[in-house]
Amino acid sequence: MDEIRYKKILFSQEKLQEKIRELGARITSDYEGKDLILLGVLKGSLFFFTDLAREISLPLQLDMLAIGSIPDTTSSTGIVRITKDVDISITGKHVIVVEDIIRTGLTTAYLLQTLEARKPASVEVCTLLYNPERQLIDLPVKYYGFEVDRSWLIGYGMDSGEYGRNLPFIAEMEH
Repeated sequence: MDEIRYKKILFSQEKLQEKIRELGARITSDYEGKDLILLGVLKGSLFFFTDLAREISLPLQLDMLAIGSIPDTTSSTGIVRITKDVDISITGKHVIVVEDIIRTGLTTAYLLQTLEARKPASVEVCTLLYNPERQLIDLPVKYYGFEVDRSWLIGYGMDSGEYGRNLPFIAEMEH
């Protein structure tokens, strides 16, 4: 890939960091005195997850998981599986699942159902970007940074063919 092309920057590095500070402060307040685990969903949430964790002023545990499609199925089937599971026990602990973007909510709903079976004290969702228009399932999203439309986005963890994740801002892709 020669260069990454995008139409315009939607969220600057400064705007992202400001919103993440706000989210970190809210989570710090809401989870004071509780046993908290942040679970980042790879790969898209990587930068958001890291920056958010640093803005939470509480002792907490961190872990990552990854979701992928089942081989030999089309992406339209919506069939997913956990390809990297959590390494720590979440039983009896408060869990926040950290996502980069929630569109339809189907993958996140599957993930929440899987995690609930492990008997955590609570499971909430924190996503940097949220598109309620496209949501196909009623998914409780307790924390989110920005509402977005149907645009294809790149940067700050989101990619196009694995390129662009390292951009320090979020931009709308050219088509």
